[in-house]
Amino acid sequence: MAYKDIPKSVENFMQTITEKCGTEHADWAENFNAAFANTLLTTVKRQADGTTFLLTGDIPAMWLRDSTAQVRPYLVVAKEDEELAAMIAGLVKKQFFYINIDPYANAFNETANHAGHQSDHTEMNDWIWERKYEIDSLCYPVQLAYLVYKNTGRADQFNADFLEGVKKILTVFETEQDHNQSPYVFERDTTRQEDTLINDGRGAKVVPTGMTWSGFRPSDDACQYGYLVPSNMFAVVILGYLEEIFSQLIPDEELVIRARKLKEAIQAGIEKFGHTKNQAGETIFAYEVDGQGNATVMDDSNVPNLISGPYLGYGQVDDETYLATRKTLLSPENPYFYSGKFASGIGSSHTPENYVWPIALAMEGMTTKDKNEKVRILNQLVATDGGTHLMHEGFDVNDPNQYTREWFSWANMMFCELVMDYFDLRVEK
Repeated sequence: MAYKDIPKSVENFMQTITEKCGTEHADWAENFNAAFANTLLTTVKRQADGTTFLLTGDIPAMWLRDSTAQVRPYLVVAKEDEELAAMIAGLVKKQFFYINIDPYANAFNETANHAGHQSDHTEMNDWIWERKYEIDSLCYPVQLAYLVYKNTGRADQFNADFLEGVKKILTVFETEQDHNQSPYVFERDTTRQEDTLINDGRGAKVVPTGMTWSGFRPSDDACQYGYLVPSNMFAVVILGYLEEIFSQLIPDEELVIRARKLKEAIQAGIEKFGHTKNQAGETIFAYEVDGQGNATVMDDSNVPNLISGPYLGYGQVDDETYLATRKTLLSPENPYFYSGKFASGIGSSHTPENYVWPIALAMEGMTTKDKNEKVRILNQLVATDGGTHLMHEGFDVNDPNQYTREWFSWANMMFCELVMDYFDLRVEK
């Protein structure tokens, strides 16, 4: 069952934002209201079993990552709306239902309808839309389960599927600390090399570092090197959540020990292997490494990226290494940083050259304390929406009317979260 009308609590919140924006930022309010309503009215599908399926937008499948980001801003409203909280908790339940089907898959079908990339050379089944293994696909559902509890007090999402899914997540993270021992392979018949893994589907060679391996980035593009540093940062954060959950809410000493051991090993791996030097000789975080001395100086638009660390709960916005990294990535030294007539920001290998992403711009705004910078970015996002009052995947810095994905719920909600952030309305972490 989809929403036919906007819940009263959401209407009231939209009115609150409208009043805060006033006449000075009336255009922010117009876009906020369009985007905040759009996700509920077009992507949410309540299921008869109490779970929730979320379309990513113009693709008829649910991504574990995107679906979390799509509902996260609603948690501020869900504190006072039990029905909205139930919808979000239902999403967590659906996410862990899927994880138990296959923890290596990143996107799933609403039913076992055999849709999606069934011809890929990997272990597909009727439920799976796509089986690109990405660390963040397992981090986001744990994050959402924890945030639902922190913001609403609900704990029904911590059910048997959650417990079993967590065990599978820990097993995958442990297995992928030594990818040479992994059963996972992935190849796609394609001319687009970002959509397949080299080396007979195993990806570029890596050696153990303590970090956990990822086949693909949050963009669904293949990793150049196997240790994706921002996703390992996210793993450290959610493993800390699991320590808390299984220490205080669902006592399970064995899971606490496993989560802590993984967290400490991954953090040590980041500290030892996860840095590189920029052109000025400063120490910064690498985007990807392989444990053999290779590292990439870049950032991608999709979250987790390096700029998103403090937003996700890894480090602080005033940390010296983070600031050096941020400065580097918001410059031409990042091969995916584009600047043009209408905008400057981070794009992706996933979209054309000179296309920047509203997701990346919103994240840039949410990881600075400078209110003027937040205003600049919000004004830029509204001015480059192609006249739609909604966000897109990417747009041309020299012609915002040229954009990819007319309907992209994740981007819409990141814009909304930045507006909320400007007015100091944030999800409790």
